[in-house]
Amino acid sequence: MPGGDTLPWTRNDALVAVGAAAVDLIGFTLASQIDLGYVPPGGCVLMVVSALPLLARRRAPVLTLAAVLLFGLGLNLSVPVAQHFNATIVVALYTVVRTRRAAVAAPATLAAVTVPLVGLASWPRPRLVEVVGNVATGAIVVIAAIVMTRWQRDIEANRRLLADRAVADERRRIARELHDIVAHHITTMQLMAGGARANLAHDPEVAREALVDLEASGRIALREMRQLLDVLRAGEEPEEAPTAPQPGIGDLERVVSESCRAGLPTALDVRGEERPLPPSVGLTVFRIVQEALTNTRKHAGKAQASVRLTYEPGGVTVEVSDDGAGADADAGFGWGVGAGAGIGAGAGTRAGAGAGARSGYGLVGMRERVVLHGGTLEAGPLDEGGFRVSARLPLKTEEELLPATGEGVLR
Repeated sequence: MPGGDTLPWTRNDALVAVGAAAVDLIGFTLASQIDLGYVPPGGCVLMVVSALPLLARRRAPVLTLAAVLLFGLGLNLSVPVAQHFNATIVVALYTVVRTRRAAVAAPATLAAVTVPLVGLASWPRPRLVEVVGNVATGAIVVIAAIVMTRWQRDIEANRRLLADRAVADERRRIARELHDIVAHHITTMQLMAGGARANLAHDPEVAREALVDLEASGRIALREMRQLLDVLRAGEEPEEAPTAPQPGIGDLERVVSESCRAGLPTALDVRGEERPLPPSVGLTVFRIVQEALTNTRKHAGKAQASVRLTYEPGGVTVEVSDDGAGADADAGFGWGVGAGAGIGAGAGTRAGAGAGARSGYGLVGMRERVVLHGGTLEAGPLDEGGFRVSARLPLKTEEELLPATGEGVLR
């Protein structure tokens, strides 16, 4: 909400305070008409003022409850209308039980039950019905707070479980795609080396030994890669590998066209000198664009999107942005990851999208892919509205890909 960075309370806190004050004011007005035949203005003011401390209930719950009880005590001592466990006290006590340990919540509950009895006409010997009413109300508030706390803990545990499962699924998918890309080239190398050795016309001894070593190296590399994939897939159910070739940079126009046909106008902008990319890098770029456009269609509402692919001397950068509904101010999203880095705190969502919409498992999958290549990923709302996902993937130069010396390299 506007000014949310400067106000010491949130919009929800203000709504709760206003609601509690309205409920208490209605109850006080009815009780005054019945008991006195008129409504004391001073009592109405005290009733409204006693709800103001609820604005600070999240930052200082115990002090908020103390202030509410003091205002209620002043109301009991100044107005001849019995005030018991009103809505303001219920909210203040509920917050204390939710946020503090039992050592603090127990005396707070005792104070909330007993202090409203002070100043009544029946004090210091309040009627049994007054005591039982306050005790029953306090017990209901405490039980409701405990149940809600446990329920939220279960929700959080399920959320973490789903996140871990999503990461495992994405790693399995990455492992499968790496197998389709890397294993193909290693197998080709092995077959070509074996064919060259079998069809040599003059069988030079040195060349033959080099080809034998190349074939053996290819076989060992293939076996080790399969072992690595088995580690990544450990504990997961087997999944059938796709028969279609894996997509890459050349398929960006197709996914952009599909996005347009799905109702999201999308533009593709390619900058820099185009050049072939490693298959794994091209696949990562494609998956980032695909997932980002999918998120936009789900959460951006009526919007337009743009995809920008930039070829740089040392890498490639892909950026997907849209001009849809802005992010929720109370749950702003903005994080960056690098090689080995984790997701930063404060993952937020697009307004109205729900807690898991933009901070969900699609971005977790993007992070896994980008970290695999030692790149960086940034995602978050734009100041002018909309959402942006930007990833940079470094590329090794031809010199870095070659061995330290030229010995042993067959051309």
